[in-house]
Amino acid sequence: MVENNTEWLPHLSSEIISEAHGNLLDAYAVALEGWRRGLTLRWHVKNSEKFSEMYTWYVDNPGQLFSLSSKDRTHYFFRTRGDKVSNEAVVIGKDKEKTKQTLKEAGVPVPDGRQFTEEATDDTIIEYANEIGYPVVLKPTDGSFGRGVISNITSAGELGYSLTYVRSELNYPDVIIESYIPGKEYRLYVVGDKVVGAMNRIPPNVTGDGVNSIESLIELKNKERELNPRLVSCPINVNEDVIEYMGRKGYSLATVPEPGEQVFLSDKSNISLGGDPVDVIDELPNEIKDTAVNAIKAVPRLFHGAVDLIIHIDKPASEAGFVIELNPTAQLGGLLYPIKGEPRDIPAAIIDYYFPETVALKVNKKQTYFDFQDVLEPLQSRDANTTTVTPSPMEKLHAKKYTVSGEVQDIGYHRGLRKQAFERELHGFVMNMENGDIEVVVAGTDPEMVDDFRNGLLEDEERSHIMEIQVQDYEEPIKVGFEIKADLKTQREEIKQFKQEFEVTELAMKRAEVQRRKFYGSLSWRATKPIRLAGALLKKFK
Repeated sequence: MVENNTEWLPHLSSEIISEAHGNLLDAYAVALEGWRRGLTLRWHVKNSEKFSEMYTWYVDNPGQLFSLSSKDRTHYFFRTRGDKVSNEAVVIGKDKEKTKQTLKEAGVPVPDGRQFTEEATDDTIIEYANEIGYPVVLKPTDGSFGRGVISNITSAGELGYSLTYVRSELNYPDVIIESYIPGKEYRLYVVGDKVVGAMNRIPPNVTGDGVNSIESLIELKNKERELNPRLVSCPINVNEDVIEYMGRKGYSLATVPEPGEQVFLSDKSNISLGGDPVDVIDELPNEIKDTAVNAIKAVPRLFHGAVDLIIHIDKPASEAGFVIELNPTAQLGGLLYPIKGEPRDIPAAIIDYYFPETVALKVNKKQTYFDFQDVLEPLQSRDANTTTVTPSPMEKLHAKKYTVSGEVQDIGYHRGLRKQAFERELHGFVMNMENGDIEVVVAGTDPEMVDDFRNGLLEDEERSHIMEIQVQDYEEPIKVGFEIKADLKTQREEIKQFKQEFEVTELAMKRAEVQRRKFYGSLSWRATKPIRLAGALLKKFK
């Protein structure tokens, strides 16, 4: 089993990015990097005029769109993609066939292959595969997250079955057939002329211990993945594809693998489907890195992005790299939080590229972060189209933790402490402890104000009765602003309640899906199909 690496970048710890899992992680990491360098950070919704002009592809989801400004200029970003990347580059990257043709014209090695539209018959596609020779890969022209990709197809019969599945069942009529390249799959992230991160994406797998079944090993591995800020949202899901794949290899969920036996659960290496990200940038030969850089350069105004490639196992390094996909809006989580190897600071490289004047700044990036959900709330409620984040303190922060004993858990007292902190331009929080004490952390650029906050603790005698104050230096990251936190017991109860509500919702969805399948499989639904079709035709010709 690949051992879990918990040594993350200290300025992107689990605590700091705890509110930005899933598709919010990438935007938050890049925005946070710029904000910590003193750039003005604003978050936007998609109907902001600038984004309507800039981006062909976006989603209506607050937390994806932001801008960073210096005194001289502003740059706009959608997730990890900045405004230097053109819409043309996005269109090419989204269409696998356009990507292949663009790279081929630039001399970048790609697998032999061809696109087939909906009009092409399965027999025509199979005939082409026979010409280029097996094994082949089948994939949708416009797909993502590995959906509909079937690799290492070894015969015409297998291809025919796969075409029915992809074109009819998954409803991807436009497909690509290309030669299968035997080797490992990698993702390299390029900024300008340099590869700044690289990972080997290993398909979902478990390693036997001679005791647990594959089903139990999957549960254990998913618990490990929960400790990883990126993989927590990407568990290994046991579905029909996984069960079918294992069956072809002679395994079932009840199989107990031998100690050290690695069992693959899929041939798709996507992290979102349960794959393992392993850092390999120091191991890759320069020829492979050059191939990735040349692939980015081949696309007009694509100055940074991810390059997915396969390294052929039987070829020398100078001929081994075959590019299979480009992603101008790539996720960074696997590079920031690999399951093995060193994390790579891709957000820093992106901000270096857009704001080179900030490269030389000496900033303690670990010392501050901001409340992401608090910033997004006005956008989510549609009360605003833009929000501006409180600037990050650029000077050294001095921080103290005050543990206060006595009658000190009155909420009015805590609100008074927040006022005391704001008056002294301090950041931090107050939190109830289970033993009746409170913990108050304050931080600021003026050490005298931090020390003077002790006097503020004593000012509200009506709503507090203080018996003792203990003082310690505090070195953990500080969230800007001042927060009144719930106590640990309340936090645990809230988490428990959330899990229960989630489980109820998930169960309701499963029940609804069962009812939906029963309805569509019912005799009445099948019997009324001609009537529905006739109605649809009438609407079409009205």
